[in-house]
Amino acid sequence: MRSIINYLKEIILGVWSLLKGMKVTGSYFFRPGTIVTQKYPSNRKDLVMFERFKGEVVMPHNEKNEHKCTGCGICELNCPNGTIEIISKSIITEDGKKKRAIDKHIYRLGMCTFCGLCVKTCPSNALAFDQKFEHAVFNRALLIKTLNKPGSQLMKGVE
Repeated sequence: MRSIINYLKEIILGVWSLLKGMKVTGSYFFRPGTIVTQKYPSNRKDLVMFERFKGEVVMPHNEKNEHKCTGCGICELNCPNGTIEIISKSIITEDGKKKRAIDKHIYRLGMCTFCGLCVKTCPSNALAFDQKFEHAVFNRALLIKTLNKPGSQLMKGVE
């Protein structure tokens, strides 16, 4: 007899939990004037993502085609799955000293988990998140990007 009472109690509790969860959905059903979702494909032009949105990783350049990346490799080391690869070269400064500079900063968007460790750990704040979120392509090779622009140089004063 006790097991039957417990069984009925669990059924009543389950129905009560279901009704409690469906309360929000039911309220939107009976109040259709409130906008719940956005009409995504048709509102692409005026769609604004949140400030904290983690889109694709980019390397901002100024109007002189200069960036802040020193090629230290910390972003490459902190990336959990090898999304970032830095190919560096050795240059000689005016003082005659050898200095390391980036040749290519390769970012594999298809492998990225958007964890943000590369952006957080960059000591010179050379990386940032973009607001772009549409990354669907038919060719996976298009997801491999070089972040530094051709002919770009290190910004003066960044070491």
